[in-house]
Amino acid sequence: MTNPLIEQGELLAYNEIRPEHIKPAIEHWLERARTAVNQVTQANAPATYDSVVTALDDATEPLWRAWSAAGHLNSVVNTPELRDAYNEVLPMVVEFGTWLGLHEGLYAQYRRLHESSEYRHLPAVRQRIIELALRDFRLSGVELQGEARERFAALQERQAALSQKFSENVLDATDAWSLDITDEARLAGLPEDVLTAARAAAEAADVPGWRLTLQAPCYVPVMQYAHDAELRAEMYRAYATRASEMGDPRYDNSELMAELLQLRHEEAQLLGFDTFASRQLQTRMARSASQVLEFLRELARRARPAAEADLEQLKQHARSELGMNELQPWDVAYVSEHLRQHRYHYSEEALRPYFPLPRVLDGWFDTVETLFAVRLQRGKGPVWHPDVMVIDVSNPDGGMVGHLYLDLYARTGKQAGAWVDLDRHRRRKGDHLQTPIVFLTCNFAAPQGDRPSLLTHDDVVTLFHEAGHALHALLSEVDEIGASAFSSVEWDAIELPSQFMENFVWEYDVLQRLSGHVDTGEALPRELYDKLHAARNFLSGMGMLRQVEFSLFDMLLHQRQEPAQAADILATLQAVRNEVAVIQPPEWHRFPHAFGHIFAGGYSAGYYSYKWAEVLSADAYAAFEEAARKGSRLVPELGQKFRREVLAVGGARPAEETFRAFRGREPDIEALLRHSGLTQTETTN
Repeated sequence: MTNPLIEQGELLAYNEIRPEHIKPAIEHWLERARTAVNQVTQANAPATYDSVVTALDDATEPLWRAWSAAGHLNSVVNTPELRDAYNEVLPMVVEFGTWLGLHEGLYAQYRRLHESSEYRHLPAVRQRIIELALRDFRLSGVELQGEARERFAALQERQAALSQKFSENVLDATDAWSLDITDEARLAGLPEDVLTAARAAAEAADVPGWRLTLQAPCYVPVMQYAHDAELRAEMYRAYATRASEMGDPRYDNSELMAELLQLRHEEAQLLGFDTFASRQLQTRMARSASQVLEFLRELARRARPAAEADLEQLKQHARSELGMNELQPWDVAYVSEHLRQHRYHYSEEALRPYFPLPRVLDGWFDTVETLFAVRLQRGKGPVWHPDVMVIDVSNPDGGMVGHLYLDLYARTGKQAGAWVDLDRHRRRKGDHLQTPIVFLTCNFAAPQGDRPSLLTHDDVVTLFHEAGHALHALLSEVDEIGASAFSSVEWDAIELPSQFMENFVWEYDVLQRLSGHVDTGEALPRELYDKLHAARNFLSGMGMLRQVEFSLFDMLLHQRQEPAQAADILATLQAVRNEVAVIQPPEWHRFPHAFGHIFAGGYSAGYYSYKWAEVLSADAYAAFEEAARKGSRLVPELGQKFRREVLAVGGARPAEETFRAFRGREPDIEALLRHSGLTQTETTN
């Protein structure tokens, strides 16, 4: 029987992949990869770029493609059978990756290549790939011996299993909870499309009334619009205690977090680092934990006056307009939305009809085409769910650039959030150019009947953010896997393209392209845009402090000299909140237990990257502000320079050099502060 993960075509046959395909495919590719490594490292094997690096890429690329497909499906169409199949082979894949990183013979070949006469004549990008590989070998424990080597390997396998279980617990805890409402009065204030979806969920479950869930398209509007404070409090508590001892004990992540932190600390010490943060920062732009902490605390200092003013405004509005003498945490989103409407005379819901998803996609394609001189068109290909779209990306002359899969709607069995991942990298193989294939995943509200999905402006921002990541891979002109964006760009610079793209969603001419009223087709009126733009930095001080809070919590956890115990995790978070937060959640709030970024998503000792990269992205966008023509910041020549100097080069050079190549100087924090409304001078449209 054909196995789509073995018979890999240009586009994988996602509609044919079954759980039973995963193990045979992974075993097949693992055996092939091990055989290739053994050949590369034979005693008489040459140490040339093609015989080592190219041969290894050839052998491992189909393995990582099959594994990426399995992991992606496990995230977006999770079933018990798929989860079991994925978890069965997870230890095999982790063991192989660890074996590869600990392979002394392969390390020796890379060193021989580095010291060879060929190395001096290689292109700079290939030299960089070899240097990064040697660094990564050392960070993978290749120089460890004896018991330390065995222990390091065991640590990798256990950490992978714990991170996977963490994600599963969050998904299961989210999907397992629901609240059935039969008294329609309790739903007063909720938007009509949320009510329609809740009614449909109840009908699907064969229960009367309306079913509310913790998935974002339901949870967020309830917190923003439901007049019933008790309903908001119940939803808030359920969401805030997911995957903790305060919720369903089957999904409690408490011990998993503590064990992960202990294992990371032990790994760092085996490698000769005093903390896990020090180990992680070996592959970052930032040089030390102290530099990161200083950066974050400076942001907190600059943002705190605005945040305190934000909170005072919320409290005053709650008292004077809503009769709330005390502002509870579950009231913040509700009061914030009420104040926004009171002050700026618009609501997120008033914007929704102007952003039907098909129109947003058309406008997004138009914006990308204008900036970067590419074409995006609906294509055809096998998909894992009927909602998934395939987008063909090509140059103006018709030459294929790559393929983009869009999976945009929330559903049961799909991880929450928004992210981008790879099916495969761009790569040149002799005369053949392999084009990249990228997944872009969001969790927007699904269409209801014939009515399309209606996005909030925040949703549109999210789409553009993820588009920046996707373009980083799709518009690469790097022909080597080892220097691709997702392989080698420093983690604290990887958010530069994504955060850069967000800025365009605040421009009037771009919103004209993106918007079209679902009933009339009318683009977003200037009057409504002016209100949206005026509110851009609404509560931005509180928003900045919230991100700093998460970042400080992450870095302080991972730069401890002794590994954090379960009690230390919450104590560290409370200490951070005491330092920077203006709103204190309840004692029972369990935010860390669902903080997948640092416990399951690769951002451990790296959550600060969002703000670090935002300095780069805001300053990069300032170049478009400076070059604006007739009020438009869609400047094609500058867009193509950004494509050439940032997107196209991936990790072929250090990120600081990439930024200088585009901007002509070092980054400046002032653009971020100005865009966030934290300086006196703001750019006007």
